[in-house]
Amino acid sequence: MKNDNIIATKTFDFSLKIISLYIQLKNQNEFIISKQLLRSGTSIGANVEEAIAAQSRKDFISKMAIASKEARETKYWLRLLHRSELTNTPVQDYLVEIEHIINIITKIIKTSQESAAKPIQNLYFKI
Repeated sequence: MKNDNIIATKTFDFSLKIISLYIQLKNQNEFIISKQLLRSGTSIGANVEEAIAAQSRKDFISKMAIASKEARETKYWLRLLHRSELTNTPVQDYLVEIEHIINIITKIIKTSQESAAKPIQNLYFKI
């Protein structure tokens, strides 16, 4: 089945990559940051999925905002791993990908907020 929702696909694929990175980090005995990274990195896609099933525009924006926060937290943990040199696993590609995800989610939120602010069109037909 083809999934046409780009951000849902990107965040799901990113979650799979984060799981692989978590396993690598765990095997290198890096437990604390790896668990934080696993939690925040997989939460992005979960919140995007919740947003897709939102009951209102306000609910959609709220869930996407949570996904944005989780993405930013994930970026923080990746930057920390990169700069601290706690691992020899390269994380630069992850940083590029999470930045791209953050940009997409930010655009989705802004577009949704702008369309929510527009006045409702007159639904009455003129005869």
